[in-house]
Amino acid sequence: MTHPHLLVETDGPVRTLTLDHPEKRNAQTPSLWAALADEARSVPEDVRVVVLRGAGDAFSAGIDTGMFTPEGVPGEESVVELAGGGAEAIQRGIAAYQEGFTAWADCPAVVVAQVHGYAIGAGFQLALAADLRIAALDAWFAMRETSLGLVPDLGGTGPLVHIVGYARALEICATGRKVSAPEAHAMGLVGALAPAADLEEATESLVEALLAAPDAALRALKPLLRGAMAGDRDAQLAREREAQTGLLQAMLGGSGA
Repeated sequence: MTHPHLLVETDGPVRTLTLDHPEKRNAQTPSLWAALADEARSVPEDVRVVVLRGAGDAFSAGIDTGMFTPEGVPGEESVVELAGGGAEAIQRGIAAYQEGFTAWADCPAVVVAQVHGYAIGAGFQLALAADLRIAALDAWFAMRETSLGLVPDLGGTGPLVHIVGYARALEICATGRKVSAPEAHAMGLVGALAPAADLEEATESLVEALLAAPDAALRALKPLLRGAMAGDRDAQLAREREAQTGLLQAMLGGSGA
């Protein structure tokens, strides 16, 4: 499916998806998540690497905060509407949202997140949905959901704990603090850093290195290593939905039907 704020470009074995709403710092909405899920499921067989990036001065500022207002975002389901539908409706809605992130794990191509500026909340979780992350030296990451009285619920909790460990993941999410690119690199969140002016070139070098691997081996390697992480992804996604359901109902007064 096409989306007005998602630019898809293919150059041989490389497909680039650009979050393309720079005037809102690539804030995300449910329709964008649906488009991302559709793109993840429909990557052609001859595409070996997918690059996720953001237009303008940021990777993504996270969820469009207009979704938390009674007016919502035109054409999008608001959080108020979601919370008012009851626990089952909330969890169905979040499950659909999560697919825009989790579908990339099942995409046979290797997915690279190219992060510049900042990746906040849903932006951070989209970067975590990728297999690899490369960042500009001035980039930073933050999980700000807790400051809203919520929890990360777009598939980011599992990868974050796997990468940095429970204690550090708890501290990052609970405080909502900024994690600089150098710190993210030191803790393994980011695999490579580059000056902002050289980020495109550094990403191209990473992509070229991936493409240099034999196709069959690279395609076999991704599911092999993801399977080795051993956690039950579906159970963790369900825990995200359940935790968020209670918080949303309490915050917005949605007793449900």
